[in-house]
Amino acid sequence: MILKIDFNSDEAFYLQLCNQIILGIATEAICEGDVLPSVRALADQIGINMHTVNKAYSMLRQEGFVKLDRRRGAVIALDIDKLQAIQEMRQNLSVVLARGICRNVSRNEAHQLVDEIYDLFSKGSGRRPE
Repeated sequence: MILKIDFNSDEAFYLQLCNQIILGIATEAICEGDVLPSVRALADQIGINMHTVNKAYSMLRQEGFVKLDRRRGAVIALDIDKLQAIQEMRQNLSVVLARGICRNVSRNEAHQLVDEIYDLFSKGSGRRPE
């Protein structure tokens, strides 16, 4: 998976990096057990500070997406409690849906969009929607 930083974005670099890795996991471009590049290698590869990559990796560890191993480095290891994940989704979706409502996005349009995005992430993943 190729990670890229949008240097013109208002979003912090470490958040861009975290989000790209999470999207990579969801689309299976990155799988459980895969080793991410070392902090130094990734910083050099995408042209950002090592502390920024370290902050992204630490955040991903705190959120249960990676484990930091002394010998292997950052390893994808999904350890998320489903109830916690639902609560996080509720918080994030609340703001997104409120923005959509303010812009006259209907309930049906929002449902259709969620279904389309979910289908993109679950195709061929072996994970079955409940």
